[in-house]
Amino acid sequence: MDGTSPENSAPAATGRTIDIAGIMHAIPHRYPFLLIDRVVELIENVSAVGVKNVSVNENFFAGHFPGHPVMPGVLIIESMAQTAAVLVVETLGPEEAGKVVYFMSVEGAKFRRPVVPGDCLRIHVVKERNRSNVWKFHAVARVDGVAVAEATYAAMIMDQKAGER
Repeated sequence: MDGTSPENSAPAATGRTIDIAGIMHAIPHRYPFLLIDRVVELIENVSAVGVKNVSVNENFFAGHFPGHPVMPGVLIIESMAQTAAVLVVETLGPEEAGKVVYFMSVEGAKFRRPVVPGDCLRIHVVKERNRSNVWKFHAVARVDGVAVAEATYAAMIMDQKAGER
């Protein structure tokens, strides 16, 4: 293992950190749909580790589920996609400003245990490949080092104007 695999619970301490301001500069998501708080390790064109601190104050807990709050699996997948989007934008660099990363497909999603308030979700994303403007990733989300979800997914990189209607 080279330390970048999502199966490795303790990746090598390399790469760089991106705070919330940097994330908001890289991707267009905002509250209540910004689902990562920090990228603690980014290795351009290779991998990223995103962090989502799950709080009982999240708006989705009001309905999912009252009296038994569980983070929706689809939002865990979205946090994976947002981590990958930051990886793409940081890899492309400033010369590609104005690009947006659109989620295209998800395969093999598995949910192993519920994510609840108080959990710190660490999203380990590895780029599998990219061809032209389509990138493919594999991600594993962990809480306390234990895998809670995983998926393989693809994204398309487009000009922001091209994606508008």
